[in-house]
Amino acid sequence: MSETAEPNVGSFTLADPLIAEPTGTIAVPEHEEWTLPHGFAWVFPGEGNSGRLVRPVIMADGFNLGRSKLDVLYHGLENGAFPFVSELRRRGRDVILLGFDERSASILDNAQAAEAAIMRAVAEQVGDALLAVGGFSMGGIVTRYALAHMESQRMDHRTGLYFSYDSPHRGASIPVGVQAFSHFIPFPNDFARQMNSPAARQMLWQHYDKDTGKTGVAPERTEFLAALDRLGGWPRIPRLIGVANGRADGTGLPDVKPGEVALRIDGIYPGTTFYTQAQGDDVTAAYLNRRFPKADKTITTNGFPEVDGAPGGTLHTYRILADTMEKLGGTVDLRHEDVCFVPSVSAVAVRDIDKQDDLYANIDELSPDESELDDFLCSSTTTAHTAVTGELCTWIMDRLPD
Repeated sequence: MSETAEPNVGSFTLADPLIAEPTGTIAVPEHEEWTLPHGFAWVFPGEGNSGRLVRPVIMADGFNLGRSKLDVLYHGLENGAFPFVSELRRRGRDVILLGFDERSASILDNAQAAEAAIMRAVAEQVGDALLAVGGFSMGGIVTRYALAHMESQRMDHRTGLYFSYDSPHRGASIPVGVQAFSHFIPFPNDFARQMNSPAARQMLWQHYDKDTGKTGVAPERTEFLAALDRLGGWPRIPRLIGVANGRADGTGLPDVKPGEVALRIDGIYPGTTFYTQAQGDDVTAAYLNRRFPKADKTITTNGFPEVDGAPGGTLHTYRILADTMEKLGGTVDLRHEDVCFVPSVSAVAVRDIDKQDDLYANIDELSPDESELDDFLCSSTTTAHTAVTGELCTWIMDRLPD
């Protein structure tokens, strides 16, 4: 270890389980690849369609750093708790996996890839079945914007159904202390690039600014929401549905109490401690410390709800960070592996997430009309963000256009 700097622990990124890389070789069936502006797509024809596009379902990749790895996405969709791709194809659906050249690029840029994929599917399709278009996590936001933009340009997207899978319609949450730590690492690193990327700035409901040290709504998020609003917020032609990996009954993560230690690090970055988010002003979210070059910093928040333990799809935020620290010689006291990433109320577009009562709302007791979606389903149990489950996937498949 260098005596002039802490080790560069920022080689990781925060990724949902759907796109976590497995060990070993990934087997992917034969497919066609499309080259698109800002992206690409893999096409898997449905059973009985003789290799032609008949009933296309476009599914967009989510947020991370770098180019989409569609083999990993395919593996996550097919080899988890439910074989989503196989079931779609068995029902005669043509599966089109949409990837991006840079997953952390602006949503507006990646929406160009989605528009191109839709237009190519329309051009190559045999018959008159309507398309289904959507995506996982940020992929659902990209396709939402793309469809709305196409309608504003009077482009015929021939889409009968839009779907989102745990997409952050009202924003996502990464603990502010974790965001700040990415920039506290005294080297350029992938984690910091991910946290400061255009997509992260557009997606996160609160973003830590590395230049000012302040936390708030990033200008890029304000600009994106304004751009979306100019398009009417949503596409108007297709039916709009969505699913959430979190529960609907207001039950979050009962073990994640506010203001507790989530993770403490020693050996390297000694004494660095992250706390679960609590309500109030001047609340300590993290204490950051490094030996070389010597520095320490306390990260505080004002007026936040208890977002870490909220109902929603979870991310292995602190487990990912702890594992990285241990690999580089640190010791860890890990008390909370998972925290909420996309709150349920955000995934089903029913409430904003900046107020405690809204964040923990019992969605089951709300009028369905409060959602901006035409129909939605929350998971019966708390599951990981974008976890592919039979409950959620079957619900979506049963609503695909005829």
